[in-house]
Amino acid sequence: MEPENELIAQRREKLKALRARGVEPFGRAFETSGAIAEVREKFKEGETLRAAGRITAHRDMGKSHFVVLRDATGRIQAYFHEKEIGAEAMEIFKLLDLGDFIGVEGTCFLTKTGEPTLKARKFEVLSKSLRPPPEKWHGLQDVEARYRQRYVDLVANEQSRETFQKRIAMLREMRRFLEERGFLEVETPILQNVAGGAAAQPFSTRHKALGLDLFLRIAPELYLKRLLVGGFTKVFELNRNFRNEGISRKHNPEFTMLEVYWAYADFEKVADLLEEMICRLAEKVCGSLRIEHKDADGKIVRTINLKRPWRRARYVDLVREVAGKDWFDISSEKRRERATSEFKLDILPQHADFEVTQHVFEKMVEEKTFDPLFVTHCPKELVPLAKQNAADPALVDVYELIINGVEMSPGYSELNDPDVQRQRLLEQAGEETQRLDEDFLLALEHGMPPAGGFGLGIDRLTMMLTGAESIRDVILFPLLKPKRE
Repeated sequence: MEPENELIAQRREKLKALRARGVEPFGRAFETSGAIAEVREKFKEGETLRAAGRITAHRDMGKSHFVVLRDATGRIQAYFHEKEIGAEAMEIFKLLDLGDFIGVEGTCFLTKTGEPTLKARKFEVLSKSLRPPPEKWHGLQDVEARYRQRYVDLVANEQSRETFQKRIAMLREMRRFLEERGFLEVETPILQNVAGGAAAQPFSTRHKALGLDLFLRIAPELYLKRLLVGGFTKVFELNRNFRNEGISRKHNPEFTMLEVYWAYADFEKVADLLEEMICRLAEKVCGSLRIEHKDADGKIVRTINLKRPWRRARYVDLVREVAGKDWFDISSEKRRERATSEFKLDILPQHADFEVTQHVFEKMVEEKTFDPLFVTHCPKELVPLAKQNAADPALVDVYELIINGVEMSPGYSELNDPDVQRQRLLEQAGEETQRLDEDFLLALEHGMPPAGGFGLGIDRLTMMLTGAESIRDVILFPLLKPKRE
């Protein structure tokens, strides 16, 4: 850490020197000709433009200097020479460092290599960086440091900036897609009396004034369905959900979901809608339906093909493909034995028979499926809140969309019978009957139209479209353990 401390000390000396010259190191507003990308669009030799950004590179040519200014939209080069800005300004320029923010007014010209450059006529110091860029002393090789200091990661890592710009573009395009089709964006409570809509451990809190124990929502589903009861026919919410559970490459306790509900539709119609939407996102944001995933060296390790139509297959048929055609004909004991002995899966004694099959499915189908696959007609034990299939009551009318080895989206023909819904919620809650959302059940008794609904994990979708290996790479500020000093 000694070299870092020395560099910080040098920067603080320059801070004092700037103030001694009457220059405020943390300046005021600076009128620009637009973001740097806009400045480049407006660039025309001989024109005067104004740009502001962080200094990310500096070439000292003796009497002349070239610096690169960067913001979230791009980079532009600026040229400094004493003849252009004067001796006093040049002395101030020499007190600048990599990482500082400056504003420049200059004349547009092209260098011998054709690089668009602003010949500075004057400049202002906008913010002095008191710490050096990380690559000056240890780089950003420490992956955890990238997550803890995302602001540094965004400055130093162009790929990280591109990932988050794609995520932002995805959300914008997703809203546009749904609104074009008549869906209305709504907001539902994050603080809830009953954490419903999924089987998950909630975070709890307390409202002092009302004396209420509350939960951070684990899903917005039950409130969105209340809106169907109220007469809305197409609604969606891009929402933050919170689940007090483990952290892994695929899980963060705080995550983003899209939930969509469509009155008078079913799971097959919302599957069509989702398929169309993801393909549009891929084409708009990535420019292709073929998504390449690369390793750290830039080598392509996987290509995901999103070309439509996507495969649709029943749950039982997929299990038979990997576990044997007789899987559902043999006894539960033989299924358990085959899963442990032949497939080497970790099956616990307390696992029910349907959980044994689900374990086979997750390890041998889900984790090995990378191109899109809609898994349909799942056992009702797996999805207790969906409508039962008319032909086979042991199944429910649902899909689970798998892409990139993970479940990306569940979609249902929604259950709208209040009596069956109550029974299913009781089964889901077990002995914790206080978890029953009586107000939601009351709403259902007023009548909810048949509907199709789906949830879509935005973080996992971003991972798939950008090739990120961890959910932490697509969340700006993931939850981490406190750093030990």
